[in-house]
Amino acid sequence: MTGTSEYARIDGEGISLVIAVDDRGVADLIYIGAKLAAAEDLATLTRSQQRGRHENQPDIPPVAGLLPESKFGYAGHSAVELRNGADRVQTDFRVTAVRTEGQRLSVTFDNAAPALRINLSWEIRTGPVLVTQLALENRSGHTLAIDRLVSIALPIPARFERLISYSGRWAGEMRESEDAVGPHGFAARSVGGRQGFGGGNWLIFVDAHDAGVLGAHLAWSGDFETFVDRDADGRATLLMSPRLDAGEITLAPGERFETPEGLVALGDDRSRLAQSFHDYARSDVLPGRTEWGPRKVHLNSWEALSFAMDEAKLMALADRAAELGVERFVLDDGWFGGRRNDRSSLGDWTVSPDVLPNGLDPLVAHIEELGMDFGLWVEPEMISADSDLYRAHPDWCLQIPGHEQREQRHQLVLDLTVPGVTDYLFSALDALLSAHRIAYLKWDHNRDLFPAANADGPVGYRQTQALYDLLERLRLAHPDIEIESCASGGGRIDYAILSRCNRIWASDNNDALERLRINRSWSQFLPLEVIGSHVGPSPNPITGRRLDMDFRAKVALFGHMGVEADPGAMDAHDREVLRAHIALYKHWRGLLHSGRLQRLNHQDPGISGLLVTDDQHGLALVAQSGFAESFGTTPIRFAGLDLDATYRVTLPEPWPRKASRYLADRQGWRDGRILSGQALRDNGLALPLTHPETAWLIAFERTHG
Repeated sequence: MTGTSEYARIDGEGISLVIAVDDRGVADLIYIGAKLAAAEDLATLTRSQQRGRHENQPDIPPVAGLLPESKFGYAGHSAVELRNGADRVQTDFRVTAVRTEGQRLSVTFDNAAPALRINLSWEIRTGPVLVTQLALENRSGHTLAIDRLVSIALPIPARFERLISYSGRWAGEMRESEDAVGPHGFAARSVGGRQGFGGGNWLIFVDAHDAGVLGAHLAWSGDFETFVDRDADGRATLLMSPRLDAGEITLAPGERFETPEGLVALGDDRSRLAQSFHDYARSDVLPGRTEWGPRKVHLNSWEALSFAMDEAKLMALADRAAELGVERFVLDDGWFGGRRNDRSSLGDWTVSPDVLPNGLDPLVAHIEELGMDFGLWVEPEMISADSDLYRAHPDWCLQIPGHEQREQRHQLVLDLTVPGVTDYLFSALDALLSAHRIAYLKWDHNRDLFPAANADGPVGYRQTQALYDLLERLRLAHPDIEIESCASGGGRIDYAILSRCNRIWASDNNDALERLRINRSWSQFLPLEVIGSHVGPSPNPITGRRLDMDFRAKVALFGHMGVEADPGAMDAHDREVLRAHIALYKHWRGLLHSGRLQRLNHQDPGISGLLVTDDQHGLALVAQSGFAESFGTTPIRFAGLDLDATYRVTLPEPWPRKASRYLADRQGWRDGRILSGQALRDNGLALPLTHPETAWLIAFERTHG
């Protein structure tokens, strides 16, 4: 940077952001990290990071900065790409104004020809979380097409040398990988109208010396692009944006386009980073969270009955659910139209007389008499070719005239950009919610968007915006309704969809071993109260694995607990174990759904754990997935407790049957052991974790300190 002339900084709770603007009108990041001293000399801070020009650079070395552009030798991806007809617009944005107001920093960039303006904002929100956004204004006399406009453009401080990213597939979401931020950088994208199962719009950068982590997220429910560019001098830049199909978004003279929000969060370690994301989600994202009340135990009818349902079977299933302590009965797919299998009736959102000849009301009344409330499965964005709706409105599907229509899961996609479509969907859902006491909607989305176009061209971006509008319209009409976002499991999970919903379905895979990994990954970013976590049947319908009920129930407890199985198909022992864990969930959910989450690490990769604490209590889950290398497992150590306090430590029952035989002094674990937070962190607890598929709950009650 040459001739730096202007600085700006914003400070929040434990965080500072500093930028500098040089005499060329380039804005660059100078500092992002722990809060700086008030008297910090920003000019000195800038000069301490400057490098001299080396032999193989342009005379004025290009800087990616806060708005990377393909100009003056910069070789990375551009933050803004525009077209005038078929011609690429060459831009040269320069900073013309910098403003700070409280914890908000705004930078204005102007482009001379064509006349364009970009307003970039960075704002510190709850905790050490920054929210950033770009807005582009067309001040020229031409209509311009936007091929890319990023939500996040962030030079990554050099200390963050490693990158944690996520990949996945259906029933195998959020597989974590850690790699060096190498010379080829990183790229991820989606093309199915949703982010997909890999979580590519969530990233973590790790300090080379484990001295901190930086997390980033694009709060957008449609397709995305993520790039990490690294130049030959080792400088890395992160760009995250919605992916735009050519020609979909155009700006007429005087029009303005604003990107979705991007988020950047900091933490001393991955636990503190998770806590930062959770605090932000709880305070700034989740709708009406302070009024939610306890997160109710669900039973979903799908694994118990699938399409083979009728009123008598559903009422009997509700009876068995209530005996376990379930609080919400969710009627899944198959209740509407002619839907006796997955090949028909999506779009016909009226109660089927074949399944419920007396309508929904007798079933709802029976469920309420049992002390539960009622939830209903819907998939509003999709349509079956064999449906009354399709026969009346075949033109309402996403399709390109003259091209063959292709189905996925025997489904087509409704074009939500057509006002008549969203009006129909709102009317159908509003009629259901107005006529019946429905507390909850499981909102599913089971196929990709292809083609993401209609006769007028691409619609992928606008399809997502139309979904948001529909959800907001429905919530405005029915403010008490709870909505779960499901997309073949975890195919559409982000803060934008969560700002309109109450929980997500993390995966269609309820195998507890898979959910240990999947839920641990999601809990890096999402608080436990929004992660739907259910006890599935054994053998598991996806993996075929047989797992003990104790293990399945303990894993499900660390989330928004539910049951996705038929209690009538369980033996008496399994029903009693499940009933006991549901009672444990009810006892501990106040802590689990408001406390601070600590990731517990262990040298054995088959052992994982989570600890949730408040000022007085803690509850941990420690699980062994594979076969231990030795019988003498290294003790589990518990970071996240007050080191100066002492705690009464117990193992809530029921215990895993086989592993509990190896407990020393069983009564001592029931009565409790008094240990300091220091000892629990440094020495830990020796628990029997020799056998695969074993899990323990550990409770902590503060005694003094």
